[in-house]
Amino acid sequence: MASETFVEADVWTVAQTEQGNVVLIRPRGSDLAVPIIIGQLETQSILIGMGGVEVPRPLTHDLAVSILKALKASLLRIEINDLQEGTFYARLVLRQGADEILVDARPSDAIGMAVRTGCPVFIAETVVDEAGISVSLVTDTAGATTLGVDGADPEGRGLEGHGSEDGSAEGLSFEDEVLQGSEPARETGLSALLREELEEAIAIEDYERAAELRDRLRDLGEGR
Repeated sequence: MASETFVEADVWTVAQTEQGNVVLIRPRGSDLAVPIIIGQLETQSILIGMGGVEVPRPLTHDLAVSILKALKASLLRIEINDLQEGTFYARLVLRQGADEILVDARPSDAIGMAVRTGCPVFIAETVVDEAGISVSLVTDTAGATTLGVDGADPEGRGLEGHGSEDGSAEGLSFEDEVLQGSEPARETGLSALLREELEEAIAIEDYERAAELRDRLRDLGEGR
């Protein structure tokens, strides 16, 4: 891109759709959000990072953050900087000593690290203009919403057809929203993850871990 103008944004919503999981990035103060289709593992990692859920062993994004710390580097911000042929591009902006380093990354990986470090998220205005959708099209946690855009693959591909010249517009239904910016919905998303972990802990007879997870669920009002 010849010239880049960025706006600060929030990781606003993570949801499940007919064509896969999607994370929506919403510029602050904007009525638009940019949906990016991501994989299931990346979805879980982002939700865990947003909710501060403790895991017994580090996930890939936890490992990446630990490596940065070991190298005495820090993650200044992430930038979702381009959209080409339906594929989103992102980068990490690192600081090591006096040096600022740019590292190419998939949006899902960049977001997974950002929610763990609390670093700012920026998105190019051109990407918002091309791929942004009205936030009014995204419902609260109840019910389904249809977005007038196409889906794409889990490797960071965007929703083609929105803001492009030749893309068609199929409906994309939000069947079951996993996480919303509001606290009640955040707790719903965390509860689903914790219940899944609880079942796995019971299956392998890790009762100490199961008790911890049960207590977390009780704190969220979903004890069993």
